[in-house]
Amino acid sequence: MDKPWKISRGPIAATELDVEKASAINTLLIRPVGVLPAKPGDPVLPFAVGLFNELRPLLKPDAGVTTLRRATAAYVHCRRYYFASAQPDSMRHNLDGEPVEPLSGEDRLVAQKRFLSLKQSAAKAEAPEEVAPVPPPLLSKSEQIRAALLGKRNAAQSG
Repeated sequence: MDKPWKISRGPIAATELDVEKASAINTLLIRPVGVLPAKPGDPVLPFAVGLFNELRPLLKPDAGVTTLRRATAAYVHCRRYYFASAQPDSMRHNLDGEPVEPLSGEDRLVAQKRFLSLKQSAAKAEAPEEVAPVPPPLLSKSEQIRAALLGKRNAAQSG
């Protein structure tokens, strides 16, 4: 897994959870930004380098920078964001959602590894833990015969 993916999955659509995380960021700002999905199905757009520094001046006076940093981190460290960033044709976007530059191969590879790691962790969390079946107790030949005879006797009595 030392090479970035070569086949694009196209635009990666935002889920309801992605939109909730984007809304958390937008509620801290004096205006919504176009780089964030507004509804499920909108594309998840990788941020331009340094975009957080462009978000800070848009922060509402009563909102804290730490809160904005945490909300932004929750958005950019999720599976769909990494998946969008890992695509071969992925572009970085400015505040308005306009593409500004392609992601570097190195950044795409990091996103790809993080996406696969999160996907694997989610699969482990969703998979039910398998319990090994308990083998029946080993019976001697005479115990097996006795059990078979008792079974037939009980069947005859109840029938």
